[in-house]
Amino acid sequence: MRKLRPDGFAAALIAALVVFGPSGSGRADSGDRDYLWKIVTLKCLRHLAKSEPPVPCDAIDTSQGWERGLALLKDHDGPGQMLAVPTHPVSGIEDAALLTPEEPNYFAMARMARPHVAFHLRRPLRPEAVAIVVNAQTTRSQDQLHLRLDCLAPSVAATLAASGADIASRWAPMTAPLQGRTFLARQLTPEEVAGASPFRWLADGVEGARADMAHWSIAMIDAGIAGRSGELLLAIKAEAPGAPDAEALVDHSCALAAASP
Repeated sequence: MRKLRPDGFAAALIAALVVFGPSGSGRADSGDRDYLWKIVTLKCLRHLAKSEPPVPCDAIDTSQGWERGLALLKDHDGPGQMLAVPTHPVSGIEDAALLTPEEPNYFAMARMARPHVAFHLRRPLRPEAVAIVVNAQTTRSQDQLHLRLDCLAPSVAATLAASGADIASRWAPMTAPLQGRTFLARQLTPEEVAGASPFRWLADGVEGARADMAHWSIAMIDAGIAGRSGELLLAIKAEAPGAPDAEALVDHSCALAAASP
């Protein structure tokens, strides 16, 4: 990702405070469902086009092309939560483009941004303590795809550490509940992580998911939490607006970082 130059850090901080207030950059109090898209295109990309730091974004990954990039910016919720937003229009998990081979693997790109969570927390944080989450259409507030990077809830981390080794290479219900809900889970090898995106693994591996992606929510967690390589995928169907989804797995206060040595 293209990161802020050291001499641009102060300017970036000032710009973020002016635009968003001291609480962060992802606030959408106006109810504008295109708010994130406007921030990325009218601010971050506009700065980048001028060879300036892409404020208020932390960074923009354009390694696959300008129109196939991923912008990373701080969210207003929690001290460390980040949002990873594609640099071209993608409505959300239900967008058919996400199931095509031509679309970038946004999860694979976002996993490289996990250190940004620790940077904003100003505390050490292991990669396996950070979940990457996409909400269902029925539970989100924005109509531009965004992947949330935030700390796992301590109880979720403990359950995955204890039972994650039982997660197989095919989707199956977890035997241990997470936050009181039964999630589907599977493991991806490092090679699979770099290949097809989790959206496609979900659509192709869970019966009925492809025809009803709008109601699904998905999370990716470093399999190191279970002493394995690759990533763990967790998915749950959120049938109704406001129903619990994969965001229930995270802890915005990041108690795991507070407990780190």
